[in-house]
Amino acid sequence: MTTRRKANSRKPLAAAIAEAIRKVPRGRVSTYGAIAKAAGSPRCSRHVGRVLKEVGGLPWQRILGSGGRISLRGESALEQRFLLQAEGVRFKGRRVDLSEFEHRFATARGERAGTAKRSPKGKRLPPKL
Repeated sequence: MTTRRKANSRKPLAAAIAEAIRKVPRGRVSTYGAIAKAAGSPRCSRHVGRVLKEVGGLPWQRILGSGGRISLRGESALEQRFLLQAEGVRFKGRRVDLSEFEHRFATARGERAGTAKRSPKGKRLPPKL
């Protein structure tokens, strides 16, 4: 006997991704990987692109490739850059300065992402209990 897959097995993930994309405010950007992580599936960054393509009304221009690069090609890339500049986002060459314009999602503990303490040698310290 074979098991059947649920008809909408990707629906909850797609909804979580769309919700995370909607949280990126005007004048800020995020990456495909950060959106996937915020949606609870850090290894599904390619699925973010699929959701952007299939779901209308999302602020697609605010989602970039790793390192702040525009991953689209041709006129779509020019349109994305134009829309981001209209929102006040500045570029360094072909990339957005993520240190200034990246939207950081809050973690489950209420901390901001990327704020882990580091030792003087650069190694991560264990969290305080």
